[in-house]
Amino acid sequence: MQLLFSHSVLLLPLMTFSLLMSSNSLAEETAAAVQDIEARANKMALPSYQFLYGDMLAYNVCVDRDVELGVYYMQKAAEQGLAAALEQLGRYYDIGRLVQQDKAMAITYLREASSQGNLKAQFRLVKLFNQGYDSPRDFEDMYRWLFNTKVADANTHRKIERLLAQLAEKMPA
Repeated sequence: MQLLFSHSVLLLPLMTFSLLMSSNSLAEETAAAVQDIEARANKMALPSYQFLYGDMLAYNVCVDRDVELGVYYMQKAAEQGLAAALEQLGRYYDIGRLVQQDKAMAITYLREASSQGNLKAQFRLVKLFNQGYDSPRDFEDMYRWLFNTKVADANTHRKIERLLAQLAEKMPA
């Protein structure tokens, strides 16, 4: 075991060294990676790459900033059901980042992400419900999703319990 560990410790520096000594410059490597991400987002329409490329465009990461195109790619990923994209767009519509604030759109995206078990979406959706947005008919689904969430962290577990209690008070009898 010790021998295996010592070999793996040497592996990372060797890989780093060979990368630095390669004939390609860092700019060329970055350009190639961006082209690969863009191709997987465009041609293959892979939702995780659409989401990644959308983020890169929206926040000027390795590409020129293009918020409109960035949000477009995030929406394409969300249309394919990628929970992270659904949650992020829901959050953006909730707070008005990159898009105009629209609570109804926020709830649409967050509801779908919540149904897939995205905890951040569930927390934000309950917050919107507790602020009076949406209908009591939706509280039952949200309660069920939160109730069935599996978490190891005690603080998160207590937060879920508090949110469940708040939802229970709002649910019709």
